[in-house]
Amino acid sequence: MAITTEMVKELREKTGAGMMNCKKALSETEGDIEKAIDYLRQKGLSDAAKRTGRTATEGAIGSYIHPGGKLGVLVEINCESDFVARTEDFQTLVKDVAMHIAAANPLYLRREEVPESAMAREKKIYEAQAREGGKPERIIERIVQGKLEKFFQEVCLLEQPFVKDPDMNISQLVSSTIAKLGENIVIRRFQRYQLGGQ
Repeated sequence: MAITTEMVKELREKTGAGMMNCKKALSETEGDIEKAIDYLRQKGLSDAAKRTGRTATEGAIGSYIHPGGKLGVLVEINCESDFVARTEDFQTLVKDVAMHIAAANPLYLRREEVPESAMAREKKIYEAQAREGGKPERIIERIVQGKLEKFFQEVCLLEQPFVKDPDMNISQLVSSTIAKLGENIVIRRFQRYQLGGQ
């Protein structure tokens, strides 16, 4: 099938991908726009994985103040260049992550930051719950592991389902922005403030 400039233009508008990438995607998928979008997304996310090792020292500090002024968030998100830091897609990511933190109240950025003492306490609670429920000893460890995974999804920012689109977590949201912008992006740190809170 002949790939027309109109097809390339349509795919570019829908995905924001470069002209040559759009042409290649359409060739690979025999002109099927929907399959070409999937192809570009898969390619972009695999390329994004390669970019995660690169140094990200530029970026932005974003903020979100909840109406009423009783809840606020500061978040630092880094990228590789000042050019990308000023793009609308990057700024949208910063705003979305700050707003998500206000809504979802994560306690940690990633699971590696959860203190051993907090995990030990959770495990103890889950084991006691399983035994109270009369679960056999041989499956208690699996139950505890499953509940720990759920705990990480509740308290670790990168693993939380994104409040605007619960089908993806924050880590996947960052990866999709990496795929779109072509640079490594890292959520460096965040702070959530609540009036009268600790």
